[in-house]
Amino acid sequence: MTAFTLTNLRLIDPESGEETRGGLTVEDGVITARHEGSGPGVDCGGLCLAPGIVDIGVKVCEPGERHKESFGSAGQAAAAGGVTTMVTRADTTPTIDNPETLEFVARRAREAAPVRVLPMAALTKDRAGGEMTEIGFLMDAGAVAFSDGDRVIKSTKVLSRALTYARTRGALVVGHVQEPGLSAGACATSGKFASLRGLPSVSPMAERMGLDRDIALLEMTGAAYHVDQITTARALPALERAKKNGLDITAGVSIHHLTLNELDVANYRTFFKVKPPLRHEDDRMAVVEAVASGLIDIICSMHTPQDEESKRLPYEAAASGAVGLQTLLPAAMRLYHSGDLTLPQLFRALSLNPAKRLGLPSGRLSVGAPADLILFDPDAPFIMDRFTLLSKSKNTPFDEARMQGRVRATWVGGKQVYGEAP
Repeated sequence: MTAFTLTNLRLIDPESGEETRGGLTVEDGVITARHEGSGPGVDCGGLCLAPGIVDIGVKVCEPGERHKESFGSAGQAAAAGGVTTMVTRADTTPTIDNPETLEFVARRAREAAPVRVLPMAALTKDRAGGEMTEIGFLMDAGAVAFSDGDRVIKSTKVLSRALTYARTRGALVVGHVQEPGLSAGACATSGKFASLRGLPSVSPMAERMGLDRDIALLEMTGAAYHVDQITTARALPALERAKKNGLDITAGVSIHHLTLNELDVANYRTFFKVKPPLRHEDDRMAVVEAVASGLIDIICSMHTPQDEESKRLPYEAAASGAVGLQTLLPAAMRLYHSGDLTLPQLFRALSLNPAKRLGLPSGRLSVGAPADLILFDPDAPFIMDRFTLLSKSKNTPFDEARMQGRVRATWVGGKQVYGEAP
C-alpha cells in the first residue's frame, strides 16, 4: 500500500473539538503524522478532512429483499456518502438470529462492499420477543451488538434476562424505545397536524415511557445499552438522569429527525414516513441542542430502503423508512450552516462516539488511527435528485431539496474507495 500526504486541509478533529489548518500523512493504512500549515504533498485546496462516518443502524436487505438493497449497492452508496463503517441491522428475511445467517452476511459484505461492515444480530429469535438468541455464539461469529430493531420486546422478563446475559458477555444491546401499546398503528405524532390530516397518531410520551422502562431494567441488570433514537424533548430528562446515575447508556438520533419535522409530511408525502414519526419543531430543536451538549451521543442515517411499491400507497398503509447513506452528510451540513452545530461537534456524533461505543479505533484523526477518512466541501451547493443515488431504492425525503455539502473522496484503511485523487 502506497503512502501519501494530504496538505492544505481544514482538519476536523472531533477528539480535540477543534478545526485547524494543516495536513496529514498515511502509511500502510494508518495515519502516521499530522502537519501544521502547508508543506509537500497533495494540495487539497482548503477542503475539509474528517474521520470517516461510523453509521449505526444501516439496513442492507440481504438476505431476503435484495431487490431493495444489496451489500454492493449499499457499500457504493456508503463510500459516496463518506460512511466508512456500516453497522448493519438484523431485520432481514430471514432474521439474523443464528451464526449461520450471520456468517453468510459477513461473507457477502466482504465480497461486495468497499467499506467496513459490522453486523448486528437479533436479541430474540426472529425478533419475536419470546426467546433469547445465542448471544455468545453470535459474538463468536462476529456480531458487534444485539437488537430487535424497531420491534419492542414487550415481556420485561425476557428483556431483563437478555440484558443480564448480555452483561455477562460484555455485549452491547441496542433498543428502540416506544411504549408498544400506545404506538401501535401510529404513523404521525399527536397534535393539530395529525388531527387535520386524519392520521393515526402517538403521543411523545410513548417514547418517554419506553425509555423509563428500559432504564429501570438497566438499573437492575447493569447492561450496556444504546437507544437507537431519541426524538422527543420529553425523553431527554430521563436520559440525562440515567447518565448522571452512572448507567452504561448512550443514545442516538437519525438525521431525518434532526433536520425535518412533522409539517414536511405536507399532503401525505410517504417518503417522509419514518419510524418513529417526524416530530414537532420544538422536539426537533430540543434534540439538536441535546446533540450539541453531548447528551445525545450519536447521529445515524437509519438507512431503510423501500421500493416504489411499498411507498406509493396511502400514507397510513405505506412502509416506513428512508434511505440515508448518501444524504447523511449534506443533511448534517444543514445543522452546520444554520449555526446549530460546529463541524467538530457533528463529527463527534457521526464518527468518534459511535466508534468509541463499539470499541473501534476509527473515528479519529490522531496518529496511529486507521486511515478511514473523508474529504468534503461543506459549501458545495446542489439540488438532490433521488435517481442519482447509488442505493437500489430511491426513497429519500430530500428529493429535489436544495442542499450543501459534497464528499470529494473517501478512504478506508488508506485505500481510496470513492472520488478522484485531489
